[in-house]
Amino acid sequence: MSNQSIGLSEELQNYILDHSLREDPLLARLREETAELPQRNMQIAPEQGQFMALLARLIGAKRYIEVGTFTGYSALAVTMAMPEDGKTIACDVSREWTDIARRYWQEAGVDERIMLELRPALKTLDELIVSGLEDTFDLAFIDADKTGYIDYFERCHDLLRPGGLVMIDNTLWDGKVVDSSDRDEDTEAIRAFNEYLRDREEIEISMVPIGDGLTLVRKAEGL
Repeated sequence: MSNQSIGLSEELQNYILDHSLREDPLLARLREETAELPQRNMQIAPEQGQFMALLARLIGAKRYIEVGTFTGYSALAVTMAMPEDGKTIACDVSREWTDIARRYWQEAGVDERIMLELRPALKTLDELIVSGLEDTFDLAFIDADKTGYIDYFERCHDLLRPGGLVMIDNTLWDGKVVDSSDRDEDTEAIRAFNEYLRDREEIEISMVPIGDGLTLVRKAEGL
């Protein structure tokens, strides 16, 4: 028994993967192709993708929006976890990376269920709000530029239905959040975002030490 979260050695990490990961072969191939890119560190861990897919099933998600799609692993994992009438809006600015995503979405047969928005995400989110889609999404994932996290969260929170869930990636930032000597702009942005969430009393929050830190925020009923 322990009263605090356990640290993972490489051996223990491998044990978790060996005993719990059930990665679809298509997701595995996408992850392997992404691993050949110089930006491969932007890829979420497979166990995190599986966890996000499980959350989608647990809350019965049918409408999902993500900010930061990269090569499409998270969008594919979550969309495959939703029922056939589930829809995803994927926001990114890179055609190069999302061209990889589209190949795998098409192979999985979910490409028609994923609407890719290739432009700054705030434009997409603001248009969704203006068009009257507040309180209609079930699930959101934020994994984009760190300095934009607060703005992305506020929009996603508005778009979620009461009881909906926002998942935010990189909130432990490779442990740099506790390194007082690290004054990098992204590190400072993550610290500020974590404090912003901590101080919002009307939301339910849990920071999960999976991948690079995944914070879960449930939109309270009546908001």
